Amino acid sequence: MKVASFEAIVRALNEVEVRFIVVGGIAVISHGYNRMTEDVDLVIQLVEEQVVKTFAALSTIGYLPRVPVLPEQFADATVRKSWIEEKGMKVLNFHSDLHRETPIDIFVTEPFSFETEYEHAQAHEVGPGLATRVLRMPTLISLKKEAGRPHDLVDIDELEKIHRLDGT
Repeated sequence: MKVASFEAIVRALNEVEVRFIVVGGIAVISHGYNRMTEDVDLVIQLVEEQVVKTFAALSTIGYLPRVPVLPEQFADATVRKSWIEEKGMKVLNFHSDLHRETPIDIFVTEPFSFETEYEHAQAHEVGPGLATRVLRMPTLISLKKEAGRPHDLVDIDELEKIHRLDGT
């Protein structure tokens, strides 16, 4: 993942006021465990207006869904549910020829109460005058426990060690 690409993503989404929360590896890094990540994991508010704005904003910096999906399809909860049930889909991947090293994964569900987490998400500055919301640590740990992959378990262990040491 390239920092300049991440900044471009945040800037594009912020400019059109997309409601999104950074989760995954970048959230882990933001909470103090410095490790590598290859992609940008986002949870957006899954309502049609937000989905349409997300697709449009990402397209301005060259990002397109890896599979042919229209924003209206992605905004439709019934369609997303069928993708989850029939294909085991968890995220929709976006790629860009301009940002080859920085794919984006957008969750096909809101894996937590979006309103609650958006309100309580921590603001992190990712560049001069450029901020984004990062999932708060208790919810991040819950999300990682649910995923249960080996690297998620390592992330949990490291975050718990860091935050036990500094008392947060």
